[in-house]
Amino acid sequence: MSEPSAQTADKESRSPAAQLLLGLRWGRLEEPLGFIKVLQWLFAIFAFGACGSFSAETGATVKCNAEPKEMTAITVQFGYPFRLYKVPFDMPVCDPDSTDKRTLHLMGDFSAPAEFFVTLGVFSFLYTMAALAVYLRFHSLYKEDKRLPFADFCITVSFTFFWLVAFSAWGKGLSDVKGATRPSSLIAAMSVCQLKTAVCNAGATPSMGLANISVLFGFVNFILWAGNCWFVFKETPWHAQTTNKESSAEQGAVDKQ
Repeated sequence: MSEPSAQTADKESRSPAAQLLLGLRWGRLEEPLGFIKVLQWLFAIFAFGACGSFSAETGATVKCNAEPKEMTAITVQFGYPFRLYKVPFDMPVCDPDSTDKRTLHLMGDFSAPAEFFVTLGVFSFLYTMAALAVYLRFHSLYKEDKRLPFADFCITVSFTFFWLVAFSAWGKGLSDVKGATRPSSLIAAMSVCQLKTAVCNAGATPSMGLANISVLFGFVNFILWAGNCWFVFKETPWHAQTTNKESSAEQGAVDKQ
């Protein structure tokens, strides 16, 4: 009598979080549906993390021809969300009678594709985490209630389309960011470099490796979500109806023979 009582007391003493973790069926992760959801969760983090944390710097040097022929190194830092028109930098005027500097800004606003990409990554992360919790903890409910696979399929198709749009738009936006932040564009924006009062040369070249990787992660997310459409579709009533019709047709053909 004491042993069952001890087991009951042990169960009651466990926290709700511990009981929830004990109820997870980790073996479901070995199935395609569970394994792909884990990959979706991971690559969503990689995608919005790589894009949202990106920062770089560009620059140029300006050497005034007038005495005392000072050389000014201009360094401009930029990053997510890529509202470049808000990024200021100081341009020397190369006037012997004045030491003032003129404030200019980079050109362009590429925040829309970048923010859409990051937002989609965050929502993909949240949805995949919730879907994994349902799939691992309440798998019987997922199998019995046909509305859940149907909703999962519709959402998966939607995310597939959004990832196609997101990585394509961000890829184009990143190409425009590269063009707007290269040192030659910085030099072209400074009027002092177009005159004979100064000699301008390229400075620091932006390192865009992390931004390039974020586009790659976006493409991988699109592939994962597109591939997962089939495995989620197999859980819907539509697939069951199709399978039943094919089985009936095959059985009818056998009976006629």
